[in-house]
Amino acid sequence: MMQGYRFWLAAMLLSALCASIYISAGNGTMVWRTLAATAKLSIESELASLGKANAWLNSQPLRAADLRGKVVLIDFWTYSCINWLRTMPYLRAWAQKYKDHGLVIIGAHTPEFGFEKDLDNVVWAAKEQKVDYPIAIDSDYAIWNAFNNQYWPALYFIDAQGRVRHQNFGEGNYEQLEVTIQQLLAEAGYDGFDRALVSAHGEGAELAADWNSLRTPETYVGYGRAERFASLGEPLLDRPRVYGAPTKMNLNAWALVGDWTMRRESAALNKANGKVSYRFHARDLHLVMAPAERGTPVRFRVSIDGQPPGMSHGIDVNDAGNGTIDEPRMYQLIRQSAPIRDRQFEIEFLDPGAEVFVFTFG
Repeated sequence: MMQGYRFWLAAMLLSALCASIYISAGNGTMVWRTLAATAKLSIESELASLGKANAWLNSQPLRAADLRGKVVLIDFWTYSCINWLRTMPYLRAWAQKYKDHGLVIIGAHTPEFGFEKDLDNVVWAAKEQKVDYPIAIDSDYAIWNAFNNQYWPALYFIDAQGRVRHQNFGEGNYEQLEVTIQQLLAEAGYDGFDRALVSAHGEGAELAADWNSLRTPETYVGYGRAERFASLGEPLLDRPRVYGAPTKMNLNAWALVGDWTMRRESAALNKANGKVSYRFHARDLHLVMAPAERGTPVRFRVSIDGQPPGMSHGIDVNDAGNGTIDEPRMYQLIRQSAPIRDRQFEIEFLDPGAEVFVFTFG
């Protein structure tokens, strides 16, 4: 039974676009691994064109020809993705350590949700998340498609001759990835950098996930990718409907309660006091949310097992569970201490106008 559960969870997590990959450790635990191979650095392809970026932040437009002689790390990201956020301590550390030794990191921001196509939102998020290396705005997926990429986050390592030598999809494996950077720099004739590997520790939402206790997969709310919907009443697509609470929720099921409109990417609350419930098993619970109108905040209150979260509150709520949606982004709502077990989460919106996109966990 446990073995079957492990394979089910692995399959569920493989379906997430913010890539997280699990394998069985053979002892009843789930161990996370990236999709990257650890083979020697073969020549995989040439650096794809960056010329079709919609805009650039932190830099003038960069062309492949401008980057010859440099080691380049292309990082595909979208700012609300928890898997990308948890890689940021290492990306910042590498950018700082190797910027004067031949490394150029370029963040290709390719949006998952419509609000991530808004340049003002990306500018705000880059500042908030301290992304100060060059950013290619890839809202039309031109760079994404040129690389035949499929994941957030995804890293492509390009040598000084403009050849892709290594790829890495998902989180983790940071020591091997930094060794890859050093190897490519050495091949290009760069030296003088400290060979000791960086030690980066995330805080807040950037803290590494507690993979051993994680039993709940990323869950989309919009009908385009929604699964395990448990509300009373069949979903009514793109039209308002009042949904009722189920009498019982199984693990990893979720429900809308109140007057909502289910859209392809999100569920939008039409009247105040609507709720979303989720039965989950993880240390952290995050929810990507947005106010329907910029500049019109939406107040909310969260509970866990019917009580205020107390010390189990996330960084975006207080111990009473109160918070406010003020920007379209990911909100950390729960961070609990061990022991981790099945819990019932609920968020109630005290104002209309909330949009809810995806639950993620850590």
